[in-house]
Amino acid sequence: MNIEDLRAQTPGCARVTHLNNAGAALPPRQVIDAVDGHLRLESMIGGYEAAEQAEPALERFYDAVAGLIGADRDEIAYVENATRAWDMAFYAIPFVPGDRILTTSSEYASNAIPYLQVAARQDVRVDVVPDDRYGQISLEALEAELAKGDVRLVSINHIPTYNGLVNPAAEVGRLCRAANALFLLDACQSVGQLRVDVTEIGCDILSATGRKFLRGPRGTGFLYVRRPLVRTLEPPFLDLHSASWTAPDAYEIRDDARRFETWERFVAGQIGLGAAADLAVALGLDEIERRVTRLAARLRDDLAGRPGIKVLDRGERRSGIVTFTVDGHEAAGVKLALRERGVNVSVTHGSDQQFDPAAVSPAVRASVHYYNTNEELDRLVAALPA
Repeated sequence: MNIEDLRAQTPGCARVTHLNNAGAALPPRQVIDAVDGHLRLESMIGGYEAAEQAEPALERFYDAVAGLIGADRDEIAYVENATRAWDMAFYAIPFVPGDRILTTSSEYASNAIPYLQVAARQDVRVDVVPDDRYGQISLEALEAELAKGDVRLVSINHIPTYNGLVNPAAEVGRLCRAANALFLLDACQSVGQLRVDVTEIGCDILSATGRKFLRGPRGTGFLYVRRPLVRTLEPPFLDLHSASWTAPDAYEIRDDARRFETWERFVAGQIGLGAAADLAVALGLDEIERRVTRLAARLRDDLAGRPGIKVLDRGERRSGIVTFTVDGHEAAGVKLALRERGVNVSVTHGSDQQFDPAAVSPAVRASVHYYNTNEELDRLVAALPA
């Protein structure tokens, strides 16, 4: 990768040191132009007419995302965000009383709350699998829980929103297949910074967002559902796109993943998300992963070497997310002080990680991407309050 060229294609790099990519990355010119171009077309000829003219680009989205994660195009749905993509799949699973859902201690609130809702409605049990010594989901404990039976679903995050680790998704997939349990992977923090291949991982369902490491438009996301599973899942709501009204008293649901879509959507966003997926593949997913991992490791080392800073990250394998605290300073205050110096970071909150007793709250979260530089990491460290 030519980092200078990539930064030149990212207008925000000239204005800010952006280390909040786990929140929303800076979009590249290819995505900006794709979205802006379609919005301008809508303004000139009308929204419906523009969508008809953009049909090839809309269809390209399915090929682009399928190529990004090693899927087939009929296994991909365009959804307005990762949360809604995840919800559409989760609430389609036909739970029955006595079923168990297994998850990890680092699960995020937007997923944990639906577990609890379904548990209360349908007499389903939610069990949190303990961590291993690295802080990620324990494969030994997961295997033991699966052996107890009644597990309908194993649902975990690939990368938590905090603490830096990468969960061993492929190993989880192997255990799920052996136990005939469904595997739902929340990949909103991994797609775009790691090579994510659904065949290698063995997940049945995967949800992801556009705005984070994929560098797509905000308000976009996608859902992958393994082809043999699609027809067994009835979405929680339907419209004239996801189903056909075949008679006054009958309808027929689509037989591909687009049964999880709705007709009305952010058309320019879908085109932009396809452009973002194409860019990631063109740059090379392995190369992206190597650079992100290397930058994050350097930042952890630099932070750990400074007095008064505690790096909180765990995991045998670590991601581009770096979390830390600064002695004597609230995380929110650190975030604001850095922003005044032109450095963007975020804050993590323990209320979003109720399953994890080891979660430190609040904490500063810096998240690197391939367009960041060593000089920007130095700028962050130098700008931290003493």
